[in-house]
Order: sequence, then C-alpha cells, then structure tokens
Amino acid sequence: MTTVNDHTPPPNFIKKIIEEDNKTGKFAGRVHTRFPPEPNGYLHIGHAKSICLNFGLANEFGGLCNLRFDDTNPIKEEQEYIDAIKADVRWLGFDWQEREFYASDYFGQLYQWAVQLIQAGKAYVDSLTADEIREYRGTLTEPGKNSPYRDRSVEENLALFDQMKNGEFEDGSHVLRAKIDMASGNINLRDPVMYRILHAEHHRTGEAWCIYPMYDWAHGQSDSIEGITHSICTLEFEDHRPLYDWFVQALGIYAPQQIEFARLNLSYTVMSKRRLLKLVQDKLVRGWDDPRMPTISGMRRRGYTPEAIRDFAERIGVAKNDSTVEFGLLEYCVRQDLNKRAPRIMAILDPLKIVIENYPADQVEYAEAVNNQEDERAGTRQVPFSKVVYIEREDFQENPHKKFFRLAPGREVRLMHAYYITCTGVVKDEQGEIVELRCTYDPETWGGDSPDGRKVKGTLHWVSAAHAVEAEVRLYDYLFTKEDPGEVEEGQDFTANLNPNSLEILPTAKVEPSVLGAEPGQRYQFIRKGYFVVDPDSTAERPVFNLTVSLKDTWAKIQDKS
Repeated sequence: MTTVNDHTPPPNFIKKIIEEDNKTGKFAGRVHTRFPPEPNGYLHIGHAKSICLNFGLANEFGGLCNLRFDDTNPIKEEQEYIDAIKADVRWLGFDWQEREFYASDYFGQLYQWAVQLIQAGKAYVDSLTADEIREYRGTLTEPGKNSPYRDRSVEENLALFDQMKNGEFEDGSHVLRAKIDMASGNINLRDPVMYRILHAEHHRTGEAWCIYPMYDWAHGQSDSIEGITHSICTLEFEDHRPLYDWFVQALGIYAPQQIEFARLNLSYTVMSKRRLLKLVQDKLVRGWDDPRMPTISGMRRRGYTPEAIRDFAERIGVAKNDSTVEFGLLEYCVRQDLNKRAPRIMAILDPLKIVIENYPADQVEYAEAVNNQEDERAGTRQVPFSKVVYIEREDFQENPHKKFFRLAPGREVRLMHAYYITCTGVVKDEQGEIVELRCTYDPETWGGDSPDGRKVKGTLHWVSAAHAVEAEVRLYDYLFTKEDPGEVEEGQDFTANLNPNSLEILPTAKVEPSVLGAEPGQRYQFIRKGYFVVDPDSTAERPVFNLTVSLKDTWAKIQDKS
C-alpha cells in the first residue's frame, strides 16, 4: 500500500460521479446519501471519514443524508452503541434531522420480499449445517456445488420458511438462501444466506422475530426503501455489489447506485471493530473512550476537535486505492486548529522548587499574560508570582553541556512575564538528588526585560508555589509500536505490538490557578509542552489533564523527507 504524505487531497471521484448524474438527470437531480453503521461497537476515525463524506456530499449538493442503523444481529448490538453513534455524529457537526432509520424498521417488508423470491423460485430453505455450507461453497479457484436441498418445491420452501418465522426450529437448523449460481466466479453469488434462525431478543423489536436477515440481504433493500441515490461504501463491498444488484432486479424495485471508495488505514493503530472490542474486553485499554483509542469518543476525550477531524477527512480526500495515512497528519490537523483557539497557560509537569532568597516573603505580584497570540479576542490574564516558584526539572543542569542555555549554577535566565533570576545554590537530599534551588532576582527586570539592555539566552515558564493547582497529567503515545500493528510473528496476534509506554501518569504536576473551575473538555496549550484537555475524571480540587498532541510537528518532518 502507498502512504499518504501530501497536504493536497486527491480528486473526489464520487463528487464527479454525482455531478455527471445531475447533468444527465439520472435521479432527477436528487442527491440522497446515508451513513449506515452497525450498532455493534463504537465508531472510529475511519467512520468519521465516511460520516464527513456522506453528510458533506449531501450538504454540498443540497440533498439529504439519513442516519440508518443496520441492526440485523441482535447478539452483538446494544442500545449503548446506538446512543454513542448518535453522539459522535452530532459532535462532528452533522444533523440527520428527522431521518433516523433502522433496518429493523423494514423487517416486515424484507420478509415479504423473501417470500416473493421463494414464490419466484429464486430462494430456498437449506438444511445444511454452517460447516457444510462453507464446504459446499467452494474456493476462489474451485466452483461450489449445489446443496441437496436446493431443488425443494416452492410449496415446501414456503412452509419451512413460515415455520422458521414461527419459531418451530432450533438455531442453525435451517437458513434461507438465494438461488443464484454455485459456480459463479464471485463467491458472494454462490447462493448467499438471506436469513438465519436466532432465538434472541432484539433491542427494538423484542421477541417479535426469531429469524433475522443477513447484512447483505438487508443493506441494499434498505437503501432502496429509503430512496438512496448514491450508496457510498468502502472497497470491501465492491464484490458484494453484483449481489445487491441481483436482489433489486429480482424483486423489481428501485435500484440505488453503489459507489466504493478506499477505507481509511491509519498508522500505529487498528481499524477493526473486532480488534477494538478485544482491547476493551481484555482491559488492555480503559474503555471505548480511552484517549489512546482511534474511536471518535476516545479522540474527543483526548481533546481532538471536530473541526480538526473534518479538516483531516478533507485533506486525505476520497480515493479508489487503499493507502495508509500517517498518524502525524491527523496530529497536524489537531495542532493547527488548537493553535488558533487554545489559551496558553503555564504548567510544570516535573516540578523543581526554586526559593528566591531576596524576594519579600509576603509579597505577591501579578504578571499580565496574553492568553493566545493567535487570537486577538482572547485577551489577557493575571498570573501570580511569589517567593517560591516551580520550574521544570529538565530546565536545570548542575553541570550544563555546551548547548544548554537554561538555568545552571551562577547563570541568569528570564522567568517568562516576570523577572531575571540567577541560581546561587543547589539543595540535595541524602541520596544526592536535587530537591531545591536557591536563586536571587533582579527587581529591575519585571516583565522580562532588563533596563540596562543585558540579554539572557534562556526563558523558563514557572508556577508560583503558593498559588499552584496540583493536577494529574496523563501523557499518551501511540497505542502500538509498529506502523502496521498487524505485522506479527507466527503464533502472535496484533496485541503483541501494544506499546507498554503508551500511557505515563504524572501525579504531581503544578498548574497556574487560571484552570480552577475548568470543565471537562476545556483545552489549553501548556507553554513549551503541548496541548492538553481537562479529563472527565477531574474534580474541583484536583484537575486531570490529557495530552492531546505535543508541540513537536512530526508531520513537517515527514514533509521535509518526502
């Protein structure tokens, strides 16, 4: 597969198809799309691409977009997933208005259409086991063979199908299959299963049904019922299109136009709901909304914005060939958006105490700091300064190397918005670890400039100890160590590539008091550190911050190399 590493999106071939259809009047100028998730898991960034595409095209062409849940498997579907999907679509900025539909809305019609195919001799009840059906289906190089039950009479098939519906058979004892061509080069046309018996309660229809339509039987007909003009699917459904066409032709009903595009593959993550479910069920992550997950809810909790995700979807474009997108591009989009909106604050993640010995013990001054240089409407805030402050431990070296320009014994640096200070002493504990620095300040340098014109090379951010808010900070890295987590040695699965260092918790960070009262979801730039968001685990006394994205632009490096 190729790697997407260009800011310029490929041409949107689907848009061109719609434009041509509108010119020819194929659908009388109508554009009606749908986003059709199965409610068997939370949505991920790949679904976000599809959401943006389907709703975006409808908006662009003055059309409509439905939200339809393809809820044909009651064993794997839950109301929790439906609620989460609706929340995600709304959060991304899209509105399906009153057009919320379910495949289960059409169970009665689908059943009647199945009866119609049986009456036309185009469907039959098969009594082979699931293993036998797989065996009879053949392979990619060998044709299948007919089931011994394929030539049951119409009357027998109708009677058996009615008994299936009435719950007279056990699960797995019979299925309804379309009668197409067991020798077809397309395995999907080798008498596909249309209905199976499942004595399971459905989240919407309860126990009204004990037979449930297969996805391939319900999907295309649901599109037809809703009058969808452009049924946009990912490439894995390209081989299913002839089957969907066969069904609507055999029934003589309205036929939508199916168009396939390449699904999103993102480096250092997985896009399979089955694999994501395993991570959740095996407690390898904290849940579907774990900030390391590629789920929309996880990205929301991590502090990504809907605007950034929509920008990402626009940049990667719509292509016909599979590709892998660098995670750095997504981070770039997030960084670009947050740079314009996130207020800047000072936070110390690994605190080192400084006592300014010649500063009055009872004095507090307030520095005026700009909230966001990129947003002239953001205004300023007052940041308290006192005798004891915290700096980052990495901003001090007792024996500095040649290119280290921050604080060191005898060296003068600037405290951002405040004073010049000079290190005069180092305090260590019994193990020889540095626990405190002693410094002096120049009272003539308030605001960060010296009246005598002397310059310093280092400027440090800081937090007043007397006013500091103690916070927990969670630093996140990629969930997997390999760009393609599926590359594993024999006998392993994708979890072998989990990154053991994907989460680091810093329990004693010090943050300036402007964060007090911040609600979950509030985003900040921690100066010199990165963009962070307030996590729902926060309390009024102790906020918790998630690292959204660092300030380091890995995408720019990729561009430089390309």
